Amino acid sequence: MRRSSPRDAPRAPNHVAIIMDGNGRWARARGMPRTLGHRKGVEAVRRTVEAAAELGIGYLTLFGFSTENWNRPEQEVADLMHLLRLYLRGHIAELHENGVRLRVIGDRTRLAQDIVDLIAHAETLTSENTRLTLTVALSYGSRQEIARAARRLAEDVAAGRLDPAAIDETSVAQSLFTHDLPDPDMIIRSSGEKRISNFLLWQAAYAELVFVDTLWPDFSRADLETALSEFYRRERRYGASVGGE
Repeated sequence: MRRSSPRDAPRAPNHVAIIMDGNGRWARARGMPRTLGHRKGVEAVRRTVEAAAELGIGYLTLFGFSTENWNRPEQEVADLMHLLRLYLRGHIAELHENGVRLRVIGDRTRLAQDIVDLIAHAETLTSENTRLTLTVALSYGSRQEIARAARRLAEDVAAGRLDPAAIDETSVAQSLFTHDLPDPDMIIRSSGEKRISNFLLWQAAYAELVFVDTLWPDFSRADLETALSEFYRRERRYGASVGGE
């Protein structure tokens, strides 16, 4: 993680989010079990985190496991949880050494207690790091997140702690899992699919969407740089007209 981007390169987006898709198709195309696709996907995570830090991205958010993924076959879910344990035990020291802060967002109540404990340890260990904030969305669904935020605000209103008239975009945003993160500037989805699948729906209001054909296990620094090149070509207006027209 020592190489830096060229001096004349455009300023990297502050926050990049990625929907990591295609592990199963990668394995199926090779006649391999889906588990191997997920293992190769973990390697792609390591490459992408390293590249993001080197390219000057401040925040990287990865969609690791959705609320809908709990409906997958029991053995596949168990394999994914096993890989998560391996990652949390085997790679956090490397993240810490390279100045990466780890955060996990999502519904932790469905995760095994040992995984919850490993997450808490990793977040505490890396909490002071500032080179890159890596957020992993686990047991996460954006609709569920928004509903949770609405419940919290409703509870505050019922308890007399909040005036309903005071509820605005800021108060909703502050009730989301991502309350301490900037909104994503760009969302990338691998594998050629063109949807965002219940990921950061509120936060993505003005994000640039980039879809790449590469299956996630093959995702490389070059794919990230290609997505960044597409981002640099776009004009972000946030609803305003060109030239004030």
